[in-house]
Amino acid sequence: MRYELVIFDNDGVLVDSEPISNTLLAGYLTELGHPTSYEESLRDYMGAAMHRVHDLVLERTGQRLPEDFDEVFHGRVFAAFERELEPVAGVVEVLEKLTADGVPYCVGSSGSHERIRVGHRKTGLDKWFGDGLVFSSQDVGRGKPAPDLFLYAAERMGVAPEKCVVVEDSPLGVQAAVAAGMDVYGFTAMTPAERLVGVNGLFADMRELPRLLA
Repeated sequence: MRYELVIFDNDGVLVDSEPISNTLLAGYLTELGHPTSYEESLRDYMGAAMHRVHDLVLERTGQRLPEDFDEVFHGRVFAAFERELEPVAGVVEVLEKLTADGVPYCVGSSGSHERIRVGHRKTGLDKWFGDGLVFSSQDVGRGKPAPDLFLYAAERMGVAPEKCVVVEDSPLGVQAAVAAGMDVYGFTAMTPAERLVGVNGLFADMRELPRLLA
């Protein structure tokens, strides 16, 4: 493989969480008087850290979300994860292949460490991602589309950015990877291919990924 590190986004790439979390986010925002459809939630917030939700609502309405917004939202999300969350189809086979080939990998996610861990425990992916392999927007000052998170992950893993490849499913994540000077492959299971501008390649089935990275 021509890359020395594979950095995976988490939500929608490792765990099939985007339908769950965006349904809940759209519902909660609507409940608070900020009507939001599921499609609008995907468009505006998929791949973003929570501060983007606060920033966009304030920018558009002049109103701040409640102080306990994140706590309430994450409580709802974690409860739904325990009931419904599954790994993305084919991702275990990809991790098995990378491990067998001796290719290092890690997670670079906009989600909190707690959110990542809850999802991994539920889906069994915690087996593949030890403490030193999980990086969150909590670890850096700015989340995606800023490059900070991916650059931080590469630094911690001891790999130069140009030798890293990112696996992403959101426009914000693709922008972050490009800004970090990394190659990036776009997963189109949920995101229209035309929204993932700047990628090195596109794929709709996770099982296709090892061939693209070879």
